[in-house]
Amino acid sequence: MSAVVSLLAAALIPGGACGIFGWWLGRRGKPVEPRAALPSLLVSIPRARPEALVELLPVAAVLLRSEGGLSHANRAARMQFGESLGAVIRHPGVHAALERLAAEESIATTLELDVPVRRVVLASFQLVPAELFPPGEGENAEAHVLVILDDRSDAEAVDRMRADFVAHASHELRTPLASLVGFIETLRGPAADDPVAQQQFLAIMAAQAGRMQRLIDRLLYLSRVQRLEHTRPKSVVSVSDVVDRLMDETTFLMRDADASLTFPFSDEGIFFLGDEDQIVQVLLNLVENAVKYGGPGVDVTISLTVDADVLRFLIEDNGPGIEARHIPRLTERFYRIESHGTAQVSGTGLGLSIVKHIVDRHGGKLVIRSSVGRGTQCEVSLPLPG
Repeated sequence: MSAVVSLLAAALIPGGACGIFGWWLGRRGKPVEPRAALPSLLVSIPRARPEALVELLPVAAVLLRSEGGLSHANRAARMQFGESLGAVIRHPGVHAALERLAAEESIATTLELDVPVRRVVLASFQLVPAELFPPGEGENAEAHVLVILDDRSDAEAVDRMRADFVAHASHELRTPLASLVGFIETLRGPAADDPVAQQQFLAIMAAQAGRMQRLIDRLLYLSRVQRLEHTRPKSVVSVSDVVDRLMDETTFLMRDADASLTFPFSDEGIFFLGDEDQIVQVLLNLVENAVKYGGPGVDVTISLTVDADVLRFLIEDNGPGIEARHIPRLTERFYRIESHGTAQVSGTGLGLSIVKHIVDRHGGKLVIRSSVGRGTQCEVSLPLPG
């Protein structure tokens, strides 16, 4: 305890940039450097053990023995990595860095782990100076290495998603654009004097242009939804109004579809906090998917239940169903199930991603249940005001 008190006193000395808290304030938002993790001022604190200093660091840090065994992990490391901390320390890259550390002042290496989930960690290694040990222990103490662990998994995932998004969007736009360019060249050349061919090509071009327009509209809508995702809606919405609008919207959809749609519930005067336009969009997207992928003669049912403080919309169909391996990925942007039955079905692959973001904004939950040959159920749960 006296060591910690001494450390805190030293850290609060005027000119706090020299203390550990001053160091932390100065380092926020900057890459963590191993040498900066133990400021030179701390060397003058003779009674502070390295474990106490590491425990006060506001970043995930561990002390390793020279052979790689764990000597101490601070609270930040235990909270951030939990049971995965052992896997990080046992990573081959850690042992390789410890072997090199004898010949180098400091080392930084990237550790990639795939179990139980993918993690990318930047580990920075620095030998602990003997001066930091209490008097009389420095010469005889076992060598220790300070390791700062910077978990970059989220940043790496975001970068990967951004790259995938650009690649997918470019691909989706390039295909219809290439068709338009090809047909324009044909109309200017071989089909310049062929009215029948011109009408055929113009019809295909209109369809491709419509596909591009739908994709751009969906991308813009997704962008707006994501921009508002962390702002909870505060408007009071009536379930009756949502259902009325949904029935109006689906009238045109069902008119030309070989499908049936039923609403087996009545208005019970239910209200919730939400964005009416977005909730209607959620239900409309789910109904469109059921009709589009359910096949000829599909029956779609929308039901509503209230359980305690939760409002649930259930959209179910008796279509061909979905294989279990696809269900976890259905809300990914541009993810589509490629099969013989869906080969001729056009879509942007953004609908369920939009649904997921809207439901998240409302503090709700989207659950998709399906099995091959038994249809699909999409349940949207929304919290009701207390």
